[in-house]
Amino acid sequence: MTTRPPTRDRIPASSPDARPARRPGWIRVPPTDHETLQWLKSLMKQKTLHTVCEEAGCPNISECWGSGTATFLMMGDVCTRACRFCDVKHGRPAPLDWDEPERVAQAVRAMQLKHAVITSVNRDERKDGGAPIFAMVIRRIRELQPGCSVEVLIPDFKGSLEALQIVMDARPEILNHNVETVPSLYPTIQPQSRLEWSEAILRGAKRMDPEVLTKSGIMLGLGESMEEVRAVLRDLREWGVDILTIGQYLQPSRRHAPIARYYTPQEFDELKQFGLDLGFRWVESGPLVRSSYHAAEQVRALSAVHQSLSHPK
Repeated sequence: MTTRPPTRDRIPASSPDARPARRPGWIRVPPTDHETLQWLKSLMKQKTLHTVCEEAGCPNISECWGSGTATFLMMGDVCTRACRFCDVKHGRPAPLDWDEPERVAQAVRAMQLKHAVITSVNRDERKDGGAPIFAMVIRRIRELQPGCSVEVLIPDFKGSLEALQIVMDARPEILNHNVETVPSLYPTIQPQSRLEWSEAILRGAKRMDPEVLTKSGIMLGLGESMEEVRAVLRDLREWGVDILTIGQYLQPSRRHAPIARYYTPQEFDELKQFGLDLGFRWVESGPLVRSSYHAAEQVRALSAVHQSLSHPK
């Protein structure tokens, strides 16, 4: 693992001075297609499903849903962890619903999705972290909606390679796991997580199946230094990650971690170029970028490149 450089000029995430007075003009949430949004919300309610698009208040919900991409939140809407950046409820979750993969696959077919992203709350009360649910939904989507690519945004499973293998055996097109922030902020921002668990998952996925694209992401604005961000990007590339997402943290409420600062579009552009120079095959970097942003384009473009290299004319 890359040695961490000393940090400088950091505003602690707990500091009252970390809250900017106002959101800068370059952060503009796209207008919402209310008709499409209401239809999809109704569909989710009918099938007793959740999407992280709604639960986390994603700013790109209309753009993604309108282009045929949605991110389903499985295993309930209560997480066993309490990360300070996340708006998903935390506490003791209900037992797993083993019929949920069927309902998700049915919704994918009803929405005629081209790319489905499946994520979940953390289920730390289970040794397998709920990995069988991921495998079940991947296989069922393939049966009901042929041609729909599947990306799984998985928890760290506390570094369990046994749980990871269950997911990898179902062969998703993209195996995604976000590190979220820099290691020095884990104790205050996501104290129940460990960077070494994330490393085990991302390295392990590449070892288990080099053909599956791996992906990870980080948020900016929680109090990290630019030196720390670059160190994390180097680590992710060393672990074999193909796709990188970098976005601005936006505080869901005053109960959540405050924003230390807003990064400029130029800084996001510079980090994108830094990531490409490191060798990432795809980098999405911008204030409103989230983990599933342009996910369908990523898998189609990179899969096409892979096929052309594997089967030259």
